[in-house]
Amino acid sequence: MIKSKLSLLPVLMVLFSLAYSQEALFGGQQIVSPQIQDDQSVTFRVFAPNADTIQVTGDFLPTVKVQTPYGEMDAPGKANLTKDSNGVWEYRTAPLGPELYKYTFIIDGITAVDHNNPFIMRDVASLFNIFIIDGAFADLYKVNDIPHGTVGKYWYDSPGLGMDRRLTVYTPPGYETSNMEYPVLYLLHGAGGDEEAWTDLGRAPQILDNLIAQGKAQPMIVVMPNGNVYQDAAPGHGKDGYYKPQFMAPGTMNGTYEENFMDVVHFVEGSFRVKADKAHRAVAGLSMGGFHSMHISRYFPNTFDYVGLFSAAIIPREGATAKVYQDIDGTLQAQMDNGLRLYWVGVGKSDFLYQANVEFRKKLDTMGMKYTYRESEGGHTWVNWRIYLSEFLPQLFR
Repeated sequence: MIKSKLSLLPVLMVLFSLAYSQEALFGGQQIVSPQIQDDQSVTFRVFAPNADTIQVTGDFLPTVKVQTPYGEMDAPGKANLTKDSNGVWEYRTAPLGPELYKYTFIIDGITAVDHNNPFIMRDVASLFNIFIIDGAFADLYKVNDIPHGTVGKYWYDSPGLGMDRRLTVYTPPGYETSNMEYPVLYLLHGAGGDEEAWTDLGRAPQILDNLIAQGKAQPMIVVMPNGNVYQDAAPGHGKDGYYKPQFMAPGTMNGTYEENFMDVVHFVEGSFRVKADKAHRAVAGLSMGGFHSMHISRYFPNTFDYVGLFSAAIIPREGATAKVYQDIDGTLQAQMDNGLRLYWVGVGKSDFLYQANVEFRKKLDTMGMKYTYRESEGGHTWVNWRIYLSEFLPQLFR
């Protein structure tokens, strides 16, 4: 009899495991969150019967000013959820405009993702859920029923940095089956980002697919390198394994990346079918990537016909004495004298780098250098940078 009971234990354990797995698979709590309503308001829900307070924070809420080591910056506000008798907390927004939004919950003071929404992105070391409200620019961020380009991860040898490094490359629809040569945009991320930032947070592949399908952008190759000189790849994808990403990695903006950027160009022009001349090269980036774009393009002043600075840092960091940061005015003059088809500057009115961009534009005006200027609402956010990319791409390689 004892033997019989013991023999049932493995069976019971298997049945319990199957039941638990089915609950996880099919959802013990049938909660929809976020739920986009007909009026484009959004309802958030979370089951937490023992919680005392729950808030939601996201870029659909009014911003607040916060002090950071890098100055005063905008941060998303917070809204309180209310609990019903079943232990489900809920909050409904006002109707929202078209956009890709990100959010998290704050449960009893602890930041948490929405476990009913499996769509998550990483920004530096933080995780956020996302959703899209259709319309306007947001339609460019969606995957539509059109031809699609290919996104690949490649390793290249950087003799200047002394390591193999990883980058992301977008090739346009039809690249694999054609013999065409394509122009190239080098698209650079900001501080805390890596070679995955523009594909995940910036929706660059979706924007490119949609603009190319609409005939608004030329088919092009887009190269998204890792701009952190001591990283070979994004955290978790390189030799250093899994570690917590940080906002300002060692060596950030010390000149080494800019001085060795042609290692990237040489790899691309030796590995892909490209038009390898100034008229068919562009470089652009956001924040630190805008800083890199500005200094790379003037340090190699006869290399890029198109330059895009999105909320760019401009001034080298205190103590940065690298060769690339010397004779800024002289190399800008050489860049202007060599000719440019487009020098594009965009920044938000409440961006903490707004004044630096004002001063830089004064320098360009004094030189007589022509540029296109885009001033938007808002601050130092992906909301702006996705729009800037969507407006910049149609002006390239015409």
